[in-house]
This record gives sequence, C-alpha cells and structure tokens, in this order.
Amino acid sequence: MKSYAIVDSTRMPIITVTFTGEKSTDENFQTYLDEVEKCYDDRKTIAIIFDASNAVIPKLSHQKKQATWLSQHWKLMQNYCLGTAYVIPSTAIRAVLKMIFSFQNQPVPYKIVSNLEEAESWIEELNQISSK
Repeated sequence: MKSYAIVDSTRMPIITVTFTGEKSTDENFQTYLDEVEKCYDDRKTIAIIFDASNAVIPKLSHQKKQATWLSQHWKLMQNYCLGTAYVIPSTAIRAVLKMIFSFQNQPVPYKIVSNLEEAESWIEELNQISSK
C-alpha cells in the first residue's frame, strides 16, 4: 500500500503531515486518519502543519470521512491542539478543504497558507502565545 500521507512527529510538539500525491484509497486514507489520531495519545499540546503541496483531491467519500473524523475528535482537538496550518498552493485543494469544513467546522484556530515557511511562522506564533 502506498501512503496517502506521512505523519512526522519527530519535532514534537509540532506535527507535520505531508500528503504524498498518492490517490486516496479506503485503506491508505484510514491509515492516515489513524496516524493523526495517534499524535494525541500522550494527551499533550500539539500543533499540526498539513502540507498539501503535492496532494491530490481525495474521493468525496473520504472528504466526508475526514469531516466525520473532525466531528468525532472535536473535544480531543479542542483540548490538545493549539492550531493547524494548511500549506495549500492549489486552488482546487483549497476548495476541497472548504467543502470539508462545510460538512464539519474545525474546533481549533487554523490558517491556510501557500508555503511551508508561512506555516512554520504561524505555528511558532501560536506556540509563543500559548507559552505566555
């Protein structure tokens, strides 16, 4: 199975989720969701950067599954996630994210940016605010 996304937690408390450009399948999409959920296992504050620079549009069923995941993990995110930055240079992928959020909004602050540097900068600002 080819990965839909790679979840990197080596820079805790910052998690980076990099979409690989592979098409979503039921299996690889569920693996992605499971790996993101595992980032909350320690019940410590995190911030997540979703790098969708190479993402392909997921199937509508997977978009709905993502929305359901947000709904089911609402409190977990609210309690332990400072915020999420989305690196999305593609207008089409930005539209998909907006559609997912129309199914289910997100419980934490988020920002959509066009490059990784902007995402890192915004996450750093969140970290500074939370440590005051």
